[in-house]
Amino acid sequence: MLEVGVLLIGIAFLVIAIFVSHVLNNLAGVLRGVEKTIKNLPDQMDSMVKETSGLIRESNNTLADINDKMKQLSPLFYVMNDVGNVTQKFSSSLVHVTETLKNKAETAKDEVGKNKGGLYGSFAMGYYWLKKRMQQKKQPHERSTNHTEEK
Repeated sequence: MLEVGVLLIGIAFLVIAIFVSHVLNNLAGVLRGVEKTIKNLPDQMDSMVKETSGLIRESNNTLADINDKMKQLSPLFYVMNDVGNVTQKFSSSLVHVTETLKNKAETAKDEVGKNKGGLYGSFAMGYYWLKKRMQQKKQPHERSTNHTEEK
């Protein structure tokens, strides 16, 4: 019986040895694949670093080009700002002139209305306009003399 027991133990070791060799063989195949991947890794990393360096270089060139073009366009933006300011001042002046003319026309209309129109009303309106115009001419002269006296 002892011989049969030793034979069974030997067969069990043989089965275990075959199983372990099969597992180790599969593990060796996986390790070979890892080795191939690791061998290619430095070349791939070098390629990625070169591509990244090229990309950064091109990005810097593009950024420098954009900065240069923005410097060239800056005066245009300043001119557009100045044009906008001048346009705003001009339009506000036009509004002021329009309001003044409107007020003058209403005042003249009231004067004509008081004088009951006709030829007499036309003369009255002409006289009123002449009087207002003379006052306007006199006012800038008075302002300029006041400015010189203040200085």
